[in-house]
Amino acid sequence: MLIVNTLLIVSTMLLVNAVEVWVTSTAGAGGAKSLSDKLGLSHGLVVQELGWDEDADDDVRIMIEDAIDGELIEEAMEAVDLVLLWWRDEDGDLVDGLVDALTDLTDAGYIWLMTPKVGRSGYVDAADLAEAAVTAGLALTNSVQISPDWTATKLVRPKGSRR
Repeated sequence: MLIVNTLLIVSTMLLVNAVEVWVTSTAGAGGAKSLSDKLGLSHGLVVQELGWDEDADDDVRIMIEDAIDGELIEEAMEAVDLVLLWWRDEDGDLVDGLVDALTDLTDAGYIWLMTPKVGRSGYVDAADLAEAAVTAGLALTNSVQISPDWTATKLVRPKGSRR
């Protein structure tokens, strides 16, 4: 009986907290975040696009260009704030691709790795992605469902050295 009561209290607390969070987020923030907000995009960011092919989602590319108020660049003439890296399983060694993506990236910059969703042609296994990130000296932070066919995974340089 004690376990059931404890579960009921915990469930009630979770429900109350969920309602409070829902009310707070809609009242203060005006609703759900846009995709460009989830990707951390803002006007003036310099975004380099690598790995583009005909299967890349043009709606995502246009949304990014609109959010940064500029065009995606292929060849960087200066350091870039963000690299948009389209990657499929058959594109080769992901570690090499990630290291290449770091070439023109500022120290504070980050990579959005776009990979096909599970079940799509070119899907990259999450374990392979995690292993490649660590080998390339990067950390995975979060993933966003970017379109019906693509998932975006954010990779950053670790803030401090690991011991």
